[in-house]
Amino acid sequence: MRIADRQAVEGGRERIALVPESLDDLWHLTYVLEPGDLVAGDTTRRIQRDDDRIRDTGGQREPMWVRIAVDDVEFAKFANRLRVGGEIVESSREDQLGFHHTLNVEEHDELTVEKVWRVDQLERVQEAVEAAENPTVAVATVEEGAAYVHTVAQYGVEERASITGTTGKGEYARGRDELFAELTDVLRRQDVEAIILAGPGFTKQDALDYVEENAPEVAERVQVVDTASVGDRGVHEVLKRGAVDRVQTETRISREAELIDELMKRIGEGAKAAYGIDEVARAADYGAIETLLILDERLREERAGEGDWDVDANEVIETVEQQGGEVTVFSSEFDPGRQLANLGGVAALLRYRLE
Repeated sequence: MRIADRQAVEGGRERIALVPESLDDLWHLTYVLEPGDLVAGDTTRRIQRDDDRIRDTGGQREPMWVRIAVDDVEFAKFANRLRVGGEIVESSREDQLGFHHTLNVEEHDELTVEKVWRVDQLERVQEAVEAAENPTVAVATVEEGAAYVHTVAQYGVEERASITGTTGKGEYARGRDELFAELTDVLRRQDVEAIILAGPGFTKQDALDYVEENAPEVAERVQVVDTASVGDRGVHEVLKRGAVDRVQTETRISREAELIDELMKRIGEGAKAAYGIDEVARAADYGAIETLLILDERLREERAGEGDWDVDANEVIETVEQQGGEVTVFSSEFDPGRQLANLGGVAALLRYRLE
């Protein structure tokens, strides 16, 4: 993410011009934008004409600038765009005021966001700005007869390939080579700066030997890590062990994996932890929260007035921050976020146990 401009406006609002530079950045904006925000940018809009010279055929798209009052936001991951819909309140064409319009924001499109910014939203933008300097990472996990390739993004881990082949050595060596060859081809196609090769036993080293021999330019980016599992569970192990952190100065989801594991450990021991909005709000009132864990989707629902919590989520966050606690907003796209969702979408690591 790049901040192109920033200026204060009346009413405690601030106008920030942002340029998303990756799919991650578009995902971050999904949880920054909310109903009532003013978002402006260049767009095209179908303008209907019906006069003596041109028969009305539904209109032609014309370029224009608009500012809309946001109604809804959708992250279209597979279309590589963010859809921001709302009523046009300002435009380079006055005859379009009052109409509903959807801004389709793609990578490198500049948009200006005007709102009363909350602390966690500004932190999220800053996180996206800093993350632009982190190298991109793929995780390949391999065992006899199977290999998987995932990419690590801030919105979660995404499976890029699932490969199966013949198991064993000796007379089955050709089957292993076919598996390694397909894995190598997949890794060649990944536009990443680093690759973590992981898995149980010696198979990963055999796979690396094959890559070094057949694709040395790929092997230069590979680091090897031991894990007991492959696939999704193997990636989770890689994140827990900090392998991605050694490649990136900090990665959001490895932090989430670490926090959720600590939370589950404390819950299992009956130790210093709280979950569910009622328990967490009580802990916040007592000043007991060391780290607040809250799910991005749930926070968005509550801020949009679509949730069912009796407690104001913003007040809980502000209370925790005022008392020196940390707030981590979890991605619903990754396994730690799904675990948090099963606990009501909010939990906390406590400074001391509440009776």
